[in-house]
Parts: sequence; structure tokens; C-alpha cells
Amino acid sequence: MSGKRVLIFGATSAIAEQVARCFAQQGATLFLVGRSAEKLKAMAADLEVRGAQKTEAQVLDVTEVEMQAAALEQAVNSMGGIDVALIAYGSLPDQVRCQEDVAETLREFSLNSVSVIALLTLLANFFEKQGAGTLAAISSVAGDRGRQSNYVYGAAKGAVSIFLQGLRNRLAKQGVNVVTIKPGFVDTPMTADFKKGILWASPEAVGQGIYQAINKQRDIVYLPWFWRWIMLVITSIPEKIFKRLNL
Repeated sequence: MSGKRVLIFGATSAIAEQVARCFAQQGATLFLVGRSAEKLKAMAADLEVRGAQKTEAQVLDVTEVEMQAAALEQAVNSMGGIDVALIAYGSLPDQVRCQEDVAETLREFSLNSVSVIALLTLLANFFEKQGAGTLAAISSVAGDRGRQSNYVYGAAKGAVSIFLQGLRNRLAKQGVNVVTIKPGFVDTPMTADFKKGILWASPEAVGQGIYQAINKQRDIVYLPWFWRWIMLVITSIPEKIFKRLNL
């Protein structure tokens, strides 16, 4: 992947930072998009030390959908094109709070799904016109089946997964690879309050897995790998039984 031009939305997230480091070590040019100018500046400096050919950054609140096109245009102009685009942002809603507040539900769904779909639309059109490239986005195993403990988050991620599936079908003939990334439990600041166990993975491991999936032009990847089989079991449970489970 040496010399690739890489655009990352949500670049300062724990997972995205690890992916960026993998690309930097191969001499990539990176364009980082995130909310914190301070974090982006520090991250850019770190990546250049690690081997990035060039690193630039843009501050953006991705929920401001009308500003997404300008950020994409700036990245294209800065790097002269894009070989890889990764969408790696999101939030983990308070399910109970969402159940009690329609506005909270819509806010979380908009962040985790609507803004991502808007960005995917822009990126898909760019790559289709370019006739090459890799478009990757982080979804979640939570999107494979709705569960009472996190169905707002799961519904949002499920929508992203289906949208990516459609893009993959649409863009395959155009030479564009679309990668759906489905992590399980990852030990990040977003999950700091959760009790950790054997099924939890580190951001480093997941970031490396994403880098490899992009490099190998995978279609759908579960990270770590065993989540594919866990979710196969969960999605195979008949609804009559599943609705009685406390999941």
C-alpha cells in the first residue's frame, strides 16, 4: 500500500488512529478529518514521524452534512485524488435514555447512520467517477440483529451495513472496492465504562485488521474473526425464542 492517498473521517478515534499508523509506516499520504484541531495536529505530527509522506487535517463536525462535500473537495485537492477512504466515527448511545426521549433517539441515529450514509454517497460518487479506489466504513456486529440492550445503535449500524452492501453491488463493476467492517467489543474510550472480558479486543488489533482488510480488498470483515461465528449463532435463533432472551 506504499504511496497510497488515504482519507479518514473520524481520524482521532482510537481505532482510526491505529489504521492511520499502519498506512503511515508504508509511506502513505494522509488527510485526516475530525472534530478536535488539537488532536488532529498532534496525530499528524506523530504520523509523519512514523513515515507518512505527507499529512494534512481538516476540522469538521460530520453531522453538519452540508459541509461534508467541501471537506471531501479539500482532501481531493490536497492529495490529487484518493485511493482509500475510511469512515471511522460514531457514538454509543444510552439505550434507556433513547427509549425515553425521541429527540435523543433521532440524534444518535442521525450521527451513527444518516451522516454516514450522506458521506458514503459523496464518496461513492467520487470513486465511481474516478473508476478506482477503496471505500471502507466501520459498522458493527450490533447491526446484525436487534437486541433490547442496544437496538438504537444496532438499527443505525444495520442501516449502514445494508447501504454498504448496495454500494458494493453498484460499484464492483466500476473497479471500486467497498469494505464493511464489523467490530465486536473494542476497548476504547467509548467503552471505558464497560466491564472487559475475553471477547474484548484492543484498538491496535482491530486497526491492524482493518488495514489488512483494505489491503486484501475484502468485502465484509468481522473483527476479531470469531465474531462472524458468534453472530451466525445469534442470527440463527428463531424469533419465537429470541424475543424471550435477555440480550
